[in-house]
Amino acid sequence: MDKTIEKIVSLCKRRGFIFQSSEIYGGFSAVYDYGPLGVDLKNNLSQLWWKEMTQNHENIVGLDSGILMHPKIWEASGHLGAFNDPLVDCKRCKSRFRADEVVEDIDDQDWASVQCPSCGAIGSLTEPRQFNLMFKTNVGAVEETGTEAFLRPETAQGIYVNYQLVQGSMRLKVPFGIAQIGKAFRNEIIARNFIFRTREFEQMEMQYFVKPGTDDYSMIEWKNKRMKFYEDQLNINKSNLQFHEHGENELAHYAKEAWDIEYKFPFGWSEIEGVHNRTDFDLTRHSEYSRKNLSYFDQPNNDRFIPYIIETSAGLNRMLLTVLADSYWEDNENNRIVMRFHPRLAPIKAVVCPLTKKDGLPEKARMIIELLKPHFKVVFDQQGSIGKRYYRQDEAGTPYGVTVDHKSLEDDTVTLRNRDTQRQNRISIDRLVEELMKKVL
Repeated sequence: MDKTIEKIVSLCKRRGFIFQSSEIYGGFSAVYDYGPLGVDLKNNLSQLWWKEMTQNHENIVGLDSGILMHPKIWEASGHLGAFNDPLVDCKRCKSRFRADEVVEDIDDQDWASVQCPSCGAIGSLTEPRQFNLMFKTNVGAVEETGTEAFLRPETAQGIYVNYQLVQGSMRLKVPFGIAQIGKAFRNEIIARNFIFRTREFEQMEMQYFVKPGTDDYSMIEWKNKRMKFYEDQLNINKSNLQFHEHGENELAHYAKEAWDIEYKFPFGWSEIEGVHNRTDFDLTRHSEYSRKNLSYFDQPNNDRFIPYIIETSAGLNRMLLTVLADSYWEDNENNRIVMRFHPRLAPIKAVVCPLTKKDGLPEKARMIIELLKPHFKVVFDQQGSIGKRYYRQDEAGTPYGVTVDHKSLEDDTVTLRNRDTQRQNRISIDRLVEELMKKVL
């Protein structure tokens, strides 16, 4: 693991962002639990995405479909037959790899001459075999007679099978979109790079239904909108973002065109969101397998068609890792670590600190907490020197510090400290809510 990622992992555990799942039992591979700061940061991200999609667009609505769905859905979507990774094992060290990560061309490869990436042995790797990534379960009282089902590997199919119900109930006209945030599960062979690739994750997907022939324009539109979201809403450094177009050999079986938004992580450029033209593949397949007519009737133009779908698909976990990586700053000049979250994303907006534990300062600070907490997530801290308290909150990404001192008792003013610059200015308590509101929203 990259050293910078190791530092981020350490900070996440120390400050209560992310923990290894089931740690007291030795951990559970590729599953993570989100601590007090992590769940707030994750919620802030998902709420920002939800607002961007469903509140800022009049023709996009929300949905929350089930994790368990009819098994035939996965047959229609191609997941049962094609959702596989080629797997190889080392007979010597027992390590397991995705075959396409060991060699580029797995079909024409002489595996007897391939070296194990782990132990270095030559000729110890097995021939590739297909490994389906879906988790199986059984629905019913008795496993032997129950119906075989799957934990969904993506949220998109729940949108497709509900698209006609949503369109009719909300009286939507093409083009329109359906947005969803939800858990998905993939039995990844090799899960790595902290929360970048895990077996349980959350997707934030929006499926945009358009008239065939207008899909190329919609692709351009949504590529621009989604990149702008990372730059303007999440405040990600533009030099760490790029588009990657899928070549002919990279395109999924359903895609006419596909682009990834990539971020330059410490471990290299990697995908954080996909923007895909899925054509009419999904709705056509579900029409065939369900024997339901999923076409759309354009009444003004007396035209009936199967809509094309422009998909924007982001992983909430990867988005969170992007924010963590982009915000991590070692301020060597001041010997501190700072998580420079944009204030709108920060789990805690301000820390309120009485300078001392006596002379009525804690009581004054508590009064300010009561003033602020209906509007923002704030914390009270009176342990240790004021400098140590500031630096603790810098690691947590808290953008502002409010210090109550003896002057506060005289004139109802406090010191407002900026996390990144460490500059401080005096402000009256009655202006505190208004001033923070300007800065954190």
